[in-house]
Amino acid sequence: MKRITSFSVDHDYIVPGFYVSRRDGDINTYDLRTRRPNCDSYMDNLTMHSVEHMLATFLRNSEYADKVIYFGPMGCQTGFYLLMRDTSDSEAYALTKKVLRQTIDHNGEMFGAERKECGNYKNLDLASAKAECSAYLAALEKREEMKGEDFSYDKN
Repeated sequence: MKRITSFSVDHDYIVPGFYVSRRDGDINTYDLRTRRPNCDSYMDNLTMHSVEHMLATFLRNSEYADKVIYFGPMGCQTGFYLLMRDTSDSEAYALTKKVLRQTIDHNGEMFGAERKECGNYKNLDLASAKAECSAYLAALEKREEMKGEDFSYDKN
């Protein structure tokens, strides 16, 4: 059976960052790694779900709304997938940083937190989303200082 692309990356060397996972025609898949894999620091479901609600809403209301294909959590609880059409890596990265800041600065209600809007509406917390987004944005900015806009997986 053919091995899927994400299994070919050595997860022992992944650090928090923004990575190009694959390209399929005009669709790019980005890995938004918020945590180091296999280090016993995984996102709990509340945090993962809360970040998903906030970032998906901001992404789908951005100037790139019509280019966003999908945003959702990785099953391993170490980040998120972002799929975008006809967008450069730099544009996707800038958009990611923008929606992280929007989440951190958000003073309104949690998006999609009503029973009629979500199948697990009680499992959401804006403070958890803000904390995760703050930590991830800091990791992106630190990596950017060290490596610039290098979106490839490598041994760090």
